[in-house]
Amino acid sequence: MYAFLLSTAVIFVAELGDKSQLMAMTFAARYRARDVIIGITAATALVHLASVGIGAWVGDAFADSQDTIALIAGIAFVGFGLWTLKGDELTEDEANKARNATGMAILAVGVAFFLAELGDKTMLATITLATQEGWLGTWIGSTVGMVAADALAIGVGAMLGKRLPEKTIKYGAAVAFFIFGAILVAEGLGAF
Repeated sequence: MYAFLLSTAVIFVAELGDKSQLMAMTFAARYRARDVIIGITAATALVHLASVGIGAWVGDAFADSQDTIALIAGIAFVGFGLWTLKGDELTEDEANKARNATGMAILAVGVAFFLAELGDKTMLATITLATQEGWLGTWIGSTVGMVAADALAIGVGAMLGKRLPEKTIKYGAAVAFFIFGAILVAEGLGAF
């Protein structure tokens, strides 16, 4: 349960202000919200299943070095915080692809999200979490966290248009990453 709750919270925060949220809003302007959510859920479940597989393998391979893994994970989370501050924007080409997607809505959204999430910070954060937490809880939690954040973006985007407090979201998410990073670095250095 701890892995589920932790990964839900971390990935929800990581997804705030991410380009995937912008894609979700763009797709929601074209397709029914339900179809967009189904496509996002399917793509996220697949990407995060691969992510937790990689993370679990790394965690098992270096089981004797948990302090080192905690230190590396902490540094990675600080990096994710810096990445969040840098920002992640949807390019015009990506926005056009989302607006002009043809075919079944669920398939179009699913394929676009699957490709967009490969190598994204949420995928890397999921790998990082899975090195220390249970793979099943991390997988389900990371999927729920991402889908919830994207659903929030669709709902808020529909109600408020483009008046989202981006700086507040960006800084809040970065601070959360820095806190998680500091805790893991302290754990890796034996402070806990």
